[in-house]
Amino acid sequence: MAESCYQITPRATHSHTHTVIFLHGRDSVAPEFAKELFESQASNDQTLLEIFPGFKWVFPESGLQKSARFGIEMSQWFDIWSLEDTEERKDTQRAGLFQSIGLILKIIDREATLVGMDKIILAGISQGCATAIHTLLQGERKVGAFIGISSWLPLEAEIEQIARNPKTPMEKQHQLRGLFQLPHPKNKVPGLALDTPVLLTHCQDDEVVPIERGEKLRKGLIRLGMSVEWHSYNDGGHWVNEPRGVDDIATFLHRICRAKAAVLKRSNEKHAE
Repeated sequence: MAESCYQITPRATHSHTHTVIFLHGRDSVAPEFAKELFESQASNDQTLLEIFPGFKWVFPESGLQKSARFGIEMSQWFDIWSLEDTEERKDTQRAGLFQSIGLILKIIDREATLVGMDKIILAGISQGCATAIHTLLQGERKVGAFIGISSWLPLEAEIEQIARNPKTPMEKQHQLRGLFQLPHPKNKVPGLALDTPVLLTHCQDDEVVPIERGEKLRKGLIRLGMSVEWHSYNDGGHWVNEPRGVDDIATFLHRICRAKAAVLKRSNEKHAE
Protein backbone atom coordinates (compact mmCIF):
# COMPACT_ATOMS: atom_id res chain seq x y z
CA MET A 1 0.00 0.00 0.00
CA ALA A 2 1.58 3.26 -1.12
CA GLU A 3 1.43 6.19 1.27
CA SER A 4 -0.61 9.22 0.25
CA CYS A 5 -1.63 11.99 2.65
CA TYR A 6 -3.54 15.23 2.47
CA GLN A 7 -2.01 17.71 4.93
CA ILE A 8 -2.88 21.07 6.45
CA THR A 9 0.05 22.73 8.19
CA PRO A 10 -0.18 25.18 11.13
CA ARG A 11 -0.82 28.83 10.44
CA ALA A 12 2.29 30.85 9.64
CA THR A 13 1.79 32.88 12.83
CA HIS A 14 1.85 29.78 15.05
CA SER A 15 4.49 27.19 15.83
CA HIS A 16 3.78 23.51 15.22
CA THR A 17 2.74 22.06 18.60
CA HIS A 18 0.76 18.87 17.80
CA THR A 19 -0.09 16.61 14.88
CA VAL A 20 -3.52 15.07 14.37
CA ILE A 21 -3.54 11.96 12.16
CA PHE A 22 -7.18 11.55 11.11
CA LEU A 23 -8.44 8.54 9.09
CA HIS A 24 -11.44 8.96 6.77
CA GLY A 25 -14.28 6.47 6.48
CA ARG A 26 -15.09 3.86 3.86
CA ASP A 27 -15.93 5.10 0.36
CA SER A 28 -14.43 8.51 1.14
CA VAL A 29 -11.18 10.29 0.29
CA ALA A 30 -8.91 12.44 2.44
CA PRO A 31 -9.40 15.93 0.86
CA GLU A 32 -13.19 15.55 0.80
CA PHE A 33 -13.28 14.31 4.38
CA ALA A 34 -11.01 17.13 5.61
CA LYS A 35 -13.16 19.75 3.88
CA GLU A 36 -16.35 18.42 5.47
CA LEU A 37 -14.72 18.03 8.90
CA PHE A 38 -13.57 21.65 8.91
CA GLU A 39 -17.04 22.84 7.94
CA SER A 40 -18.37 21.46 11.23
CA GLN A 41 -18.60 24.22 13.83
CA ALA A 42 -18.46 24.43 17.62
CA SER A 43 -20.98 26.47 19.61
CA ASN A 44 -18.79 29.57 19.18
CA ASP A 45 -19.02 29.14 15.37
CA GLN A 46 -15.33 28.19 15.14
CA THR A 47 -14.05 25.08 13.39
CA LEU A 48 -11.38 22.75 14.77
CA LEU A 49 -8.93 24.31 12.31
CA GLU A 50 -9.59 27.72 13.86
CA ILE A 51 -9.61 26.50 17.45
CA PHE A 52 -6.20 24.81 17.13
CA PRO A 53 -4.10 27.01 14.80
CA GLY A 54 -0.83 25.39 15.92
CA PHE A 55 -1.96 21.87 14.96
CA LYS A 56 -0.82 20.05 11.85
CA TRP A 57 -3.55 17.88 10.35
CA VAL A 58 -2.57 14.76 8.42
CA PHE A 59 -5.26 12.85 6.52
CA PRO A 60 -3.91 9.55 5.15
CA GLU A 61 -5.55 7.99 2.09
CA SER A 62 -6.74 4.39 2.27
CA GLY A 63 -6.43 3.73 -1.45
CA LEU A 64 -8.60 1.22 -3.30
CA GLN A 65 -9.22 -2.34 -2.16
CA LYS A 66 -11.43 -5.02 -3.69
CA SER A 67 -14.79 -5.53 -2.00
CA ALA A 68 -15.59 -9.25 -1.86
CA ARG A 69 -19.29 -8.55 -1.35
CA PHE A 70 -19.77 -6.00 -4.13
CA GLY A 71 -17.09 -7.24 -6.54
CA ILE A 72 -15.63 -3.77 -7.13
CA GLU A 73 -12.71 -1.73 -5.86
CA MET A 74 -13.61 0.73 -3.11
CA SER A 75 -11.85 3.33 -1.04
CA GLN A 76 -11.49 1.40 2.20
CA TRP A 77 -8.90 0.58 4.86
CA PHE A 78 -9.91 -3.07 4.92
CA ASP A 79 -12.63 -5.18 3.39
CA ILE A 80 -15.68 -5.97 5.48
CA TRP A 81 -18.64 -8.13 4.55
CA SER A 82 -21.36 -6.59 6.73
CA LEU A 83 -21.80 -3.65 9.10
CA GLU A 84 -24.85 -5.38 10.57
CA ASP A 85 -22.63 -8.23 11.78
CA THR A 86 -19.01 -7.04 11.83
CA GLU A 87 -17.80 -10.47 12.93
CA GLU A 88 -19.19 -12.15 9.78
CA ARG A 89 -16.40 -13.40 7.49
CA LYS A 90 -13.92 -11.50 9.63
CA ASP A 91 -10.95 -13.19 7.98
CA THR A 92 -11.60 -10.93 4.99
CA GLN A 93 -10.70 -7.98 7.24
CA ARG A 94 -7.24 -9.14 8.32
CA ALA A 95 -5.12 -8.53 5.22
CA GLY A 96 -6.33 -4.96 4.74
CA LEU A 97 -6.02 -4.18 8.45
CA PHE A 98 -2.45 -5.50 8.52
CA GLN A 99 -1.43 -3.28 5.60
CA SER A 100 -3.26 -0.21 6.88
CA ILE A 101 -1.90 -0.54 10.42
CA GLY A 102 1.65 -0.71 9.06
CA LEU A 103 1.06 2.40 6.95
CA ILE A 104 -0.36 4.46 9.83
CA LEU A 105 2.41 3.40 12.21
CA LYS A 106 4.99 4.77 9.77
CA ILE A 107 3.15 8.09 9.65
CA ILE A 108 2.94 8.21 13.45
CA ASP A 109 6.66 7.55 13.84
CA ARG A 110 7.56 10.18 11.24
CA GLU A 111 5.38 12.87 12.81
CA ALA A 112 6.65 11.96 16.29
CA THR A 113 10.16 12.95 15.22
CA LEU A 114 8.79 16.49 14.73
CA VAL A 115 6.72 17.02 17.89
CA GLY A 116 7.21 13.94 20.09
CA MET A 117 5.01 10.87 20.50
CA ASP A 118 3.02 12.54 23.30
CA LYS A 119 1.95 15.33 20.91
CA ILE A 120 0.41 12.93 18.39
CA ILE A 121 -3.39 12.67 18.32
CA LEU A 122 -4.65 9.61 16.43
CA ALA A 123 -8.24 9.87 15.21
CA GLY A 124 -10.71 8.30 12.84
CA ILE A 125 -14.33 8.15 11.78
CA SER A 126 -16.28 4.99 11.00
CA GLN A 127 -13.96 2.45 9.32
CA GLY A 128 -11.11 4.93 9.76
CA CYS A 129 -11.63 4.79 13.52
CA ALA A 130 -11.88 0.99 13.43
CA THR A 131 -8.48 0.93 11.70
CA ALA A 132 -6.97 3.59 13.95
CA ILE A 133 -7.98 1.84 17.18
CA HIS A 134 -6.27 -1.36 16.04
CA THR A 135 -3.23 0.69 15.06
CA LEU A 136 -3.12 2.04 18.61
CA LEU A 137 -3.81 -1.27 20.35
CA GLN A 138 -1.27 -3.27 18.38
CA GLY A 139 1.37 -0.63 17.67
CA GLU A 140 2.92 -0.55 21.17
CA ARG A 141 3.01 3.25 21.07
CA LYS A 142 1.39 5.53 23.64
CA VAL A 143 0.31 8.64 21.76
CA GLY A 144 -1.07 11.85 23.25
CA ALA A 145 -4.73 11.01 22.66
CA PHE A 146 -7.19 9.00 20.57
CA ILE A 147 -10.48 10.26 19.12
CA GLY A 148 -13.04 7.95 17.54
CA ILE A 149 -16.32 8.90 15.85
CA SER A 150 -19.22 6.62 14.82
CA SER A 151 -17.35 3.32 14.82
CA TRP A 152 -16.97 -0.23 16.05
CA LEU A 153 -14.31 -2.72 17.21
CA PRO A 154 -13.07 -5.21 14.58
CA LEU A 155 -12.04 -8.66 15.82
CA GLU A 156 -14.20 -8.07 18.86
CA ALA A 157 -14.10 -11.68 20.08
CA GLU A 158 -10.28 -11.83 20.03
CA ILE A 159 -10.05 -8.53 21.91
CA GLU A 160 -12.57 -9.80 24.47
CA GLN A 161 -10.51 -12.96 25.01
CA ILE A 162 -7.36 -10.93 25.68
CA ALA A 163 -9.23 -8.61 28.05
CA ARG A 164 -10.95 -11.44 29.94
CA ASN A 165 -7.85 -13.26 31.20
CA PRO A 166 -5.98 -11.59 34.09
CA LYS A 167 -2.72 -10.17 32.76
CA THR A 168 -0.50 -7.17 33.31
CA PRO A 169 -1.06 -4.26 30.91
CA MET A 170 2.30 -5.04 29.28
CA GLU A 171 1.28 -8.66 28.68
CA LYS A 172 -2.02 -7.49 27.17
CA GLN A 173 -0.17 -5.12 24.87
CA HIS A 174 2.12 -7.90 23.62
CA GLN A 175 -0.86 -10.20 23.03
CA LEU A 176 -2.68 -7.48 21.08
CA ARG A 177 0.35 -7.04 18.85
CA GLY A 178 0.29 -10.77 18.24
CA LEU A 179 -3.12 -10.59 16.56
CA PHE A 180 -1.32 -9.52 13.38
CA GLN A 181 2.27 -10.50 14.24
CA LEU A 182 3.38 -6.91 13.87
CA PRO A 183 7.09 -6.14 14.29
CA HIS A 184 8.17 -4.37 17.46
CA PRO A 185 9.01 -0.67 17.14
CA LYS A 186 12.60 -0.19 15.97
CA ASN A 187 13.17 2.39 18.68
CA LYS A 188 12.03 2.04 22.27
CA VAL A 189 8.72 3.89 22.68
CA PRO A 190 8.04 4.96 26.29
CA GLY A 191 4.64 4.26 27.82
CA LEU A 192 1.90 1.75 27.21
CA ALA A 193 -0.56 2.18 24.33
CA LEU A 194 -3.33 1.17 26.75
CA ASP A 195 -2.59 4.32 28.79
CA THR A 196 -3.60 6.59 25.89
CA PRO A 197 -6.66 8.71 26.82
CA VAL A 198 -9.62 8.03 24.52
CA LEU A 199 -12.64 10.06 23.42
CA LEU A 200 -15.47 8.25 21.61
CA THR A 201 -18.59 9.94 20.19
CA HIS A 202 -21.63 8.49 18.44
CA CYS A 203 -25.04 9.77 17.32
CA GLN A 204 -28.12 7.78 18.28
CA ASP A 205 -29.66 8.25 14.83
CA ASP A 206 -26.61 6.80 13.02
CA GLU A 207 -28.09 4.51 10.36
CA VAL A 208 -24.73 3.33 8.98
CA VAL A 209 -23.05 2.11 12.17
CA PRO A 210 -25.66 1.62 14.93
CA ILE A 211 -24.79 3.23 18.25
CA GLU A 212 -24.78 -0.22 19.84
CA ARG A 213 -21.56 -0.91 17.90
CA GLY A 214 -20.00 2.20 19.38
CA GLU A 215 -21.03 1.15 22.88
CA LYS A 216 -19.39 -2.24 22.34
CA LEU A 217 -16.22 -0.46 21.23
CA ARG A 218 -16.31 1.60 24.43
CA LYS A 219 -16.88 -1.44 26.64
CA GLY A 220 -14.14 -3.41 24.87
CA LEU A 221 -11.56 -0.68 25.48
CA ILE A 222 -12.62 -0.29 29.11
CA ARG A 223 -12.23 -4.05 29.64
CA LEU A 224 -8.67 -3.71 28.35
CA GLY A 225 -8.10 -1.16 31.11
CA MET A 226 -8.24 2.01 29.01
CA SER A 227 -9.64 5.37 30.15
CA VAL A 228 -12.54 6.20 27.81
CA GLU A 229 -14.64 9.37 27.67
CA TRP A 230 -17.94 8.66 25.90
CA HIS A 231 -20.49 11.09 24.44
CA SER A 232 -23.69 10.19 22.60
CA TYR A 233 -26.04 12.63 20.89
CA ASN A 234 -29.68 12.47 19.84
CA ASP A 235 -28.95 13.51 16.27
CA GLY A 236 -26.16 14.04 13.77
CA GLY A 237 -26.36 10.79 11.82
CA HIS A 238 -23.14 9.13 10.72
CA TRP A 239 -21.05 12.20 11.39
CA VAL A 240 -19.83 14.67 13.99
CA ASN A 241 -22.68 16.18 15.98
CA GLU A 242 -22.88 19.98 15.68
CA PRO A 243 -22.21 21.88 17.77
CA ARG A 244 -21.94 19.68 20.89
CA GLY A 245 -19.77 17.03 19.27
CA VAL A 246 -17.28 19.60 18.05
CA ASP A 247 -17.34 21.25 21.50
CA ASP A 248 -16.58 17.92 23.16
CA ILE A 249 -13.65 17.22 20.84
CA ALA A 250 -12.24 20.71 21.46
CA THR A 251 -12.67 20.42 25.23
CA PHE A 252 -10.99 17.00 25.24
CA LEU A 253 -8.02 18.24 23.22
CA HIS A 254 -7.65 21.40 25.32
CA ARG A 255 -7.58 19.25 28.47
CA ILE A 256 -4.96 16.92 26.99
CA CYS A 257 -2.79 19.87 25.94
CA ARG A 258 -3.05 21.52 29.37
CA ALA A 259 -2.15 18.26 31.12
CA LYS A 260 0.93 17.79 28.92
CA ALA A 261 1.98 21.39 29.54
CA ALA A 262 1.64 20.94 33.30
CA VAL A 263 3.78 17.79 33.24
CA LEU A 264 6.45 19.57 31.20
CA LYS A 265 6.43 22.52 33.59
CA ARG A 266 6.90 20.27 36.64
CA SER A 267 9.71 18.43 34.86
CA ASN A 268 11.49 21.68 34.02
CA GLU A 269 11.12 22.95 37.58
CA LYS A 270 12.51 19.69 38.97
CA HIS A 271 15.56 19.88 36.70
CA ALA A 272 16.10 23.51 37.71
CA GLU A 273 16.36 22.64 41.40
